[in-house]
Amino acid sequence: MTDLGVWAMGFASSLALIAAIGAQNTMLIRTGVRREHVGVAIAMCLASDILLISAGTAGMGALFTRHPGVMEALAWIGAAYLAGYAVMAFRSAIAPKAITVSGGGTLRGVVTAVLAATYLNPQAYLDTLVLLGNMANQHGDPGRWVFTAGALTASTVWFVGLGLGARALAGPLSRPRTWRWIDTGVGVMMTVLAIRLLPV
Repeated sequence: MTDLGVWAMGFASSLALIAAIGAQNTMLIRTGVRREHVGVAIAMCLASDILLISAGTAGMGALFTRHPGVMEALAWIGAAYLAGYAVMAFRSAIAPKAITVSGGGTLRGVVTAVLAATYLNPQAYLDTLVLLGNMANQHGDPGRWVFTAGALTASTVWFVGLGLGARALAGPLSRPRTWRWIDTGVGVMMTVLAIRLLPV
């Protein structure tokens, strides 16, 4: 396979994983709608993907897969996290609230939200360190880093588009009815992912 083909595979694989609306994407949409340090939120999401996907490509993902007990524990923790997030999303969908377009959020609050949505979510480690890392390493050198470059390009396109798009569409995205649909979709997606993660 040519370098362009490997790059395209990395791009498509990463986009397929991150496009699911979960904790991190929902947080970024809310930040964009509120217009609260959107650039910082986008940069932190991207920096986290660079760190985690590169670590997976460098071999961290393979280290996890060599220890089935660690993988099983991550799967159970991840399933519990996603199930809990699904419950919260369904609750929000039942009584949705308008999001105030204020721009008054603190930088610390945005940074904390990004870190929590990224690093407290075991699914993020499974997607980046394990799945993308192992997929990258199927191509050897230098192909695995070409794959990683494609994956990180997808992350850049997605996070920039999502954050700036949410800011541009703050009006319609701030309505309770819109969030009823978003939260319902998030709840369904998180439920499906939680079931798929169960090591049974």
